[in-house]
Amino acid sequence: MTTHRIVNHDDWLAARRALLEEEKAFSRARDALAKRRRELPWEEVTKDYTFQTPAGPRTLAELFAGRNQLFVYHFMFGPGWAEGCKSCSYLADHFDGMLPHLGQRDVSFTAVSRAPLAEIERFKQRMGWRFPWVSAADTDFNFDFDASSRPTDLEAGTATYNYAPRDGSMTELPAASVFYRDTDGRVFHTYSTYARGLDTLIGTYNVLDLMPKGRDEDALGFTMAWVRHHDNYERVE
Repeated sequence: MTTHRIVNHDDWLAARRALLEEEKAFSRARDALAKRRRELPWEEVTKDYTFQTPAGPRTLAELFAGRNQLFVYHFMFGPGWAEGCKSCSYLADHFDGMLPHLGQRDVSFTAVSRAPLAEIERFKQRMGWRFPWVSAADTDFNFDFDASSRPTDLEAGTATYNYAPRDGSMTELPAASVFYRDTDGRVFHTYSTYARGLDTLIGTYNVLDLMPKGRDEDALGFTMAWVRHHDNYERVE
């Protein structure tokens, strides 16, 4: 960082304006990609899924809470885990603030994990989160949307993730899925994304991308190696 090029204001302004043109082109490309995403065909969800919630069992249609659109975050938290995934928790720290705004745009939100509801509630209380979070422990939901893999599928080499075969031994991986409910009550799966496709949910990363050191992860063993549950960081004044 100490060897970074130093220039006068006029030269800095010229460089910044040149980059601005690239940023504008990126924004236009992003808008065009979002439009193509919305134009994807839909698939009707005909399988019955019942989730455990603090208010009792709820179907997928009921998770819409009267709205037409539902955003689901598949949170890595398997049965018997002591706590939820720290990287998913990093994302989840961004969820509460967006809830009232999503509601104004006809969008409901919930996190879904395969951990039993009591374990979810215990960890949620520890983290101080308020967003809806339900258990899919008794359903195939996370398996059907490629957020979870059965050990038998991993052993057989038939497990998939991010629309491709996967290896490894992890039964839980992060994902997000989008659903639409029409006026007749039918539910449609419109989109799912995985891996780096989830970056857009992480406001902290977007801020770090603006900083001189960026995400500063190149020297780490893996990206997000620095991430902790927010109550496990050393206090920063």
